[in-house]
Amino acid sequence: MSNNPIALDASRTRPVLPPRPIFTEGSTLRHVAVMTATGSIGLMAIFVVDLLSLFYVSRLGDQSAKAAVGYASQVLFLAMSINIGLTIAASAVVSRVIGSGDRPRARHIAASSLVISALVSAVLATVLWVYRAPVLDIGLNAHGRARDIAVTYLSITLPGNLPMAVGMVLAGLLRADGDAKRAMYVTLAGGIVTAFVDPLLIFGAGLGVYGAAWATDVARLVFVGVGLWGTIWVHDLVAWPRIRAMLSDSVPIFGVGLPAILANLATPVSALYTTRVFSDFGESAIAATAVIDRVVPVAFGVIFALTGSVGPVLGQNYGARLFDRVRGALTEALLLCTGYVLAAWVVLFLVSPYLLVAFDAHGDSARIVTFFCAWGVTAWIFIGALFVANTAFNNLGFPLLSTAFNWGRATLGTIPFVTVGARMHGVEGGMIGIALGAALFGLVAVLAAYVAVDRLAKRMKPA
Repeated sequence: MSNNPIALDASRTRPVLPPRPIFTEGSTLRHVAVMTATGSIGLMAIFVVDLLSLFYVSRLGDQSAKAAVGYASQVLFLAMSINIGLTIAASAVVSRVIGSGDRPRARHIAASSLVISALVSAVLATVLWVYRAPVLDIGLNAHGRARDIAVTYLSITLPGNLPMAVGMVLAGLLRADGDAKRAMYVTLAGGIVTAFVDPLLIFGAGLGVYGAAWATDVARLVFVGVGLWGTIWVHDLVAWPRIRAMLSDSVPIFGVGLPAILANLATPVSALYTTRVFSDFGESAIAATAVIDRVVPVAFGVIFALTGSVGPVLGQNYGARLFDRVRGALTEALLLCTGYVLAAWVVLFLVSPYLLVAFDAHGDSARIVTFFCAWGVTAWIFIGALFVANTAFNNLGFPLLSTAFNWGRATLGTIPFVTVGARMHGVEGGMIGIALGAALFGLVAVLAAYVAVDRLAKRMKPA
């Protein structure tokens, strides 16, 4: 490949200038909105199918089964967070090498990242599988029939963490190569397959709640199949793995991956603690938590996509030293985030009675879900703001601030607030505690993000 920045278009026999960074021109608001809209589709496919899966389980009329899914989800969330960190690392390292023009090197790093992710996810799944009962007993205070169901549920789903990690990395590699459409196909295909397999196994095969677990594994295998098709057959992006290359490639992969994993672990650790506190209020509380944990990603999937989409906009303008555009994109992302959460809050409040019917919530469980839709949603105004601020930190060269704020909210912003709130007013008090802790760290993080932009602007100001 030529190092000349001006390539020759053979069909037109004239020089073609390389494309300009598209986010450095035009409306930053439009860039953020368009990127968010396209990025939401694949995520929403997974979240909607997870919600449907719990809906099917709810049709069994078994409160313990719903609570078991709630317990198991927290353990699976822990594994998922590590997978996300590995995906971030693979995508970041491979995209940089592709950008430098060294595609053969990128192919070998892609292969190494897949092998490393497979090994890490396999070890993690094995450890969690062996100790799944103690994790449920000690970590989540699970008990009774719900605990027993969760143990079996995890025995089925944890082995699927390996194909899940590989599938996620394959999607990340496709994004690194600029093929956002096929990256979306990876998760979209898995979601569509699960939507059909779930009821077949739960009701048709008579497997009940365990049918949902097997359907999850099927979807993860689909992730791998579609991802391999895109990366190998379409883009020829993955070389045959080599041990020597893998050892050298592990340095940049873990250089990005370890901080990303550390930052991502904060959220599941916070969720584990919150679930443990809420478990003191019985199966109805955990069943309600299971419903909320499935509703939240569907309701706020756009926020997850927004925080992932604003990163390239911030990064390109930072690279071009257009700090007014950086500041503007940050402000617009925060406004979009807040506006969307307020709209979602209204919708959740209006549909809360239908959620109770759909998921067979009654008694204490119905009360908790209703309270969340009415007031617990407020936490997401500040959680979304924290997500946006963390994206700014990661793309402006301050990743340690992202880690610090994530763990700050997961510890100081969660443990005292949730503990005191739950003791005073039960699960509802714990939810208010979550919102207060998120408000504290979210607002401070946003302030820190603007300070970081201003300092960079002064430091890099032309003489």
